[in-house]
Amino acid sequence: MSEQDNGNLAVPALGSSAAYQLANVTKSAPQFDSLTPRWITRLFEWKGLETGIYRLNKVQEGDTPLDVLCSTGDTSNITEGFVDYSTSPREYVLNSISTIINVNTCVSDIYSSPFNQIQEQLRLAIESIKERQESQLINSDDYGLLKNAAPSQRIQTRNGAPTPDDLDELISKVWKEPSYFLAHPRAIAAIGRECTRRGVPPQTVQIFGSHFLTWRGIPIIPTDKLFVDGHKNPKGKAGKTNILLVRTGENKQGVLGLYQTGLPGEQSRGLSVRFTGIDKQGIGSYLLSLYCSVAILADDAVGVLEDVDVGNYYDYE
Repeated sequence: MSEQDNGNLAVPALGSSAAYQLANVTKSAPQFDSLTPRWITRLFEWKGLETGIYRLNKVQEGDTPLDVLCSTGDTSNITEGFVDYSTSPREYVLNSISTIINVNTCVSDIYSSPFNQIQEQLRLAIESIKERQESQLINSDDYGLLKNAAPSQRIQTRNGAPTPDDLDELISKVWKEPSYFLAHPRAIAAIGRECTRRGVPPQTVQIFGSHFLTWRGIPIIPTDKLFVDGHKNPKGKAGKTNILLVRTGENKQGVLGLYQTGLPGEQSRGLSVRFTGIDKQGIGSYLLSLYCSVAILADDAVGVLEDVDVGNYYDYE
């Protein structure tokens, strides 16, 4: 027994600090705060490639459509013609997102209960790669939706804030079966404020067990890959971002995700994990590679609302 600071004898029982040394502690797996649901990759339609290249063939459209004869039974000659194809179609080459994970074999041998150290390292690395994949699908200079939308499909907000009129104007750009809006959570909050201000609060829809705001029945999907002033998590209340409206699907001539099939060590769509060996220091290495791209099959499959101000607030009496 020991004495307390006040001079009195301590309670004659085992203390919590000592008891803690014999206790089993329930632990969580490593939590990755920056992970997101990655709705974009879940909502895309994906097409597997055999050789890592996708050629987007297009019709060579002229000023007038193909001539046809609409006859009531007279003896008029049937018109002749053909549909021409572009002789220089765009080819999409899959982009590689790769990293190497090193694991000390001594550490993985000794400290792999209750969690396998190798499996946890690979799990977290795969999650990080998939986050980067979603960012590339939007922001890549080569194939990202934001950078590759046609100039004719880009519009500016009327007054900065994303008003219902701006969203309607964006729908007019992607009016052939639009699938969903993509917006930063701060932009979605701004949309909600503008709609509420005008007495038309957005309705909600349930997708994958989660609720999303909608406008004109089109879901508004949140993603932090559409940056606000270049940041995923801006510090201040003000800032500018972009909102996308997307039509997806090959049959709809929309946006089509691309990935490589038949990879060695394939773990999931376009993702390969391969053990590359152990060096003389006992460090085991694993190569993780993800191959992906995205094709915009028709110009009107993507619309962009640019320079959206997310810092406009209202006071209600």
